[in-house]
Amino acid sequence: MSKSNGRARQRRGSDQPTLAEVAELAGVSPITASRALNTPERVNDATRQRVLDAMDHLGYVPNLVAGSLASARSKFIAVIVPSLANAVFIEVIKGLQSTFESAGYQILLGNTDYDVEREHQLVRTFLGWSCSALVTAGLRHTPACRELLAGCDRPVMEVMELGEAVDLNVGLDHHAAGGRMASHLLERGYRHVVYVGARMADDYRARMRYEGHCKVLETAGLEPSLIELERLGSLEAGAQGLDQVRNDHPDTEAIHFANDDLATGALLHAQRLGLRVPGDIAIAGFNGLSLGQHVTPRLTTIQSPRETIGRIAAGEVIKRLAGSRVNRRRHDVGFHLLEGEST
Repeated sequence: MSKSNGRARQRRGSDQPTLAEVAELAGVSPITASRALNTPERVNDATRQRVLDAMDHLGYVPNLVAGSLASARSKFIAVIVPSLANAVFIEVIKGLQSTFESAGYQILLGNTDYDVEREHQLVRTFLGWSCSALVTAGLRHTPACRELLAGCDRPVMEVMELGEAVDLNVGLDHHAAGGRMASHLLERGYRHVVYVGARMADDYRARMRYEGHCKVLETAGLEPSLIELERLGSLEAGAQGLDQVRNDHPDTEAIHFANDDLATGALLHAQRLGLRVPGDIAIAGFNGLSLGQHVTPRLTTIQSPRETIGRIAAGEVIKRLAGSRVNRRRHDVGFHLLEGEST
């Protein structure tokens, strides 16, 4: 935790900013500030934006729980993920939900669709509903969202990757995972290797794995090659990736895909084209999804312990909510190479 975040997280209880302070900073009356939040159609856009900017600056969170419940903390945990169509996050949610429910908590689920601005809106909303804690997938947020998380008076758990966290962190080293697969492909004798990802500005953990991949290839004196697709992981996009690799890099011996959806789609497409895997081209993925283990040949991939991430993360949050001291703020769950016949 940085020193600035440490200071932000010390603000508690009655020291939380008030709507009157927001109004003063925005240069409007308290009733106008209230309208900007509750009936925005009654306030012009410029005024509402000044109020929102003042909220971000002060770290103000409107409490949406009315009456006698306003001072009480709910039994809900907010969970924010970038996709509900991706099996990876579904398995993390499963681990979170089962562990939280065993302790009497329910989850409130938010989907950002890989949009950090939407994540900021969801964080503000969930805090306003007095959730007991927040779990977010990833460590990257807008500056305003990070300040909001750092200043809130409840546990914040960031999962999926390792790094400098606002509060608590459970995940794995994506640079190392990408490097491990690249090393495996080199050990198998492949020298013309292409990495295929999709929208890596949004799916930045795939970018991290590519960076680890590049480091291994460059250390071996090889030039990394990248193809970046417009569509996120799907079987159809994987088939497109295989076609593009064959067109742009016809001497390719192995393809390192950013995830198993892409890799499995490419493997199935290779079979339709009459290509031998790995005889004509080797294919590897990431995540260890069951789909890739039920095709022939079985997919070589990196197994990430997704449900375990959810269980450990929920367990640490529950400890904090129970008043227990959490000595280990960062948990590295690791990963392992799952070697199939596709490489």
